[in-house]
Amino acid sequence: MAADRIFLIGMMGSGKSHWLKQMAKWNKSVGYDLDALIEMNEEKTIAEIFNEDGEAYFRKVESKILRWFKEKKKYVVATGGGTACAQENMDWMKKEGIVIWLDESVDVLVKRLSAEKVHRPLIANLSASELAAFLEQKLVERHPFYKQADYRLTSDQITESGLKKLIHKHAS
Repeated sequence: MAADRIFLIGMMGSGKSHWLKQMAKWNKSVGYDLDALIEMNEEKTIAEIFNEDGEAYFRKVESKILRWFKEKKKYVVATGGGTACAQENMDWMKKEGIVIWLDESVDVLVKRLSAEKVHRPLIANLSASELAAFLEQKLVERHPFYKQADYRLTSDQITESGLKKLIHKHAS
């Protein structure tokens, strides 16, 4: 399986959007942030979609937009934290390409997310300790889905060399 189609999954704050840009450059492909595509398509922020239309509607749109990649040849997609938690999404991504789980520690996630809570509807009103508890709980819920990824990179492996190694392993 070539690294032509790469899906990055993981918790919010795990670095999917950050590494997306790097990986697309290394892979000589285009990088897409699924949340940004949803916002563009819906002409609302993720927070507005959650508030006005609800999470169920958001998940439906998310699945629909994910399928847009069926027609594309070479790309890297940073998914939302919950994208992989619909089994049909995970199955589809695994069939279409390589799924990489960026598995950062809860401590790192709390540090990164504390500054940007306002943009994230699921955590906007949580204190630091509530945020840590929320992330722990979400990880437990999402683990059965995330563990289906083709690759799981933990904190010390989420590096330029670790990610480049995966791309080269699957070079066409």
